[in-house]
Amino acid sequence: MAQTKADRQAAAKKAAATRKRNAQKEKDKRQGAGKKAASTRQAGEATASARDAKGSARSAVGGVLSAARSATKAGQQAGKSVVSRVGGAGKRGKR
Repeated sequence: MAQTKADRQAAAKKAAATRKRNAQKEKDKRQGAGKKAASTRQAGEATASARDAKGSARSAVGGVLSAARSATKAGQQAGKSVVSRVGGAGKRGKR
């Protein structure tokens, strides 16, 4: 049975609609992929920046704490030195 002109026109319209749908899907897919890739890259950069900031903050706090510990230890050693001098001189005098 041969196709009529109406059948061919209907098939052509259907094929054109399918091509249009497929083209739109491809376009959306490409745009979505680009957005997803950018989003992933930006999230990675944000994570790295947060990690760097955290490390810097720890370094700063660590430096301050280290300086405080050093100052405290120096004070303790100075106190021990004074006590040793005074205590040692007193002991020598008593002998």
